[in-house]
Amino acid sequence: MSVSVEPDPPSEGPSSEGPPSEGSAQPRRLRTVPHPPPAAAISLRDRARGALLGLAVGDALGAPAENMKPSQIRERWGRIEGFVSADPAGTDDTEYAIFSGLLLAEHGAGLTIGHVEKAWHTWIADRDEGPFKGAGFSERGTLENLRRGLAAPISAQHRHAWSDGLAMRAAPFGVYAAGRPAEAARLVSIDGTVSHDGEGIHGGRAVAAGVAAAMVSHNPDAVVQAALSVVPEDSWTGRSLHRAVSTARRARRDPDGTQLSMERAVRKAVVIGGYPWTDLAPEAVGLAFGAFAVARGDFRESVLTAVNMGRDADTTAAVAGALAGALCGESAIPSHWATAIGPVRGSCLPSMAGRHVLDVADRLTPPPPDREGAVA
Repeated sequence: MSVSVEPDPPSEGPSSEGPPSEGSAQPRRLRTVPHPPPAAAISLRDRARGALLGLAVGDALGAPAENMKPSQIRERWGRIEGFVSADPAGTDDTEYAIFSGLLLAEHGAGLTIGHVEKAWHTWIADRDEGPFKGAGFSERGTLENLRRGLAAPISAQHRHAWSDGLAMRAAPFGVYAAGRPAEAARLVSIDGTVSHDGEGIHGGRAVAAGVAAAMVSHNPDAVVQAALSVVPEDSWTGRSLHRAVSTARRARRDPDGTQLSMERAVRKAVVIGGYPWTDLAPEAVGLAFGAFAVARGDFRESVLTAVNMGRDADTTAAVAGALAGALCGESAIPSHWATAIGPVRGSCLPSMAGRHVLDVADRLTPPPPDREGAVA
């Protein structure tokens, strides 16, 4: 199944328009994103590190704005342009991504549902390590079912199987299956069978496929197309993705468009007003890809756009960060953001404490070729 989305016209290069002066009432306009370097100029290892570090940065940036409305964000901080906490930290998004990444590094393409179920028991369900602070409803429902002796896929039969809990941990599968979106989607579906169903699986597939495409491309449109190619066109996730990206692209073409008007347009296209749950996979994935599309894959703009739209902001920014990080590489992440990310604290998953996303990224990608002694 293939779904087409009209791509953006070619960029005319970096904008010469500077930021408005301090105190100016002029709205913040969309900046033109510079041309990225050729895909071959960024190594696979650099992209892998960019994807998972980008996920962790987005998670930490978005965490304070989680479950907030954009108006509440602006009232409290203005527009978020960086960390608003003196001690930024990731959430369950980063810790579960590390968990799934380590599992994938161990089993590779031979990953089975049995491997995933055993890992959930060994590293999470069978440990007496507290309430797993910060875990989403889908994870809690899964743990309850596993502890009752239910096996996959029955373990995923709970009230939040449609959540974005798989999407938030899907990036490692795209890193591992770089350039193979269908394989990334297959592997993340295996991982998700223990905890998710339906739209929850679709959301994970879209993210994994998008990251897999971004790992070998410099074209944001190819990333979106890969995500759309692995979810049913008539699914909620498929429709949400299509609406978000199409709306984002129209916003970029509006000569009078501002950052705020773009965010409002994408949010209106995806979010169901008044619906209490912010962890819907179709919504979160739609917002993340919408942010990525309007920023044309620029790392900083992708992540901050997702953060400032609120809702499940840690997850939407984590996904946007993974996509843009894979597309642009580790060097595209602002250094003061990158250095703020340390080993995870194990707040949600105590068994993951002390591990760093960059170590997982390195395990999921082959080492660069050793040129010493190579034959020309």
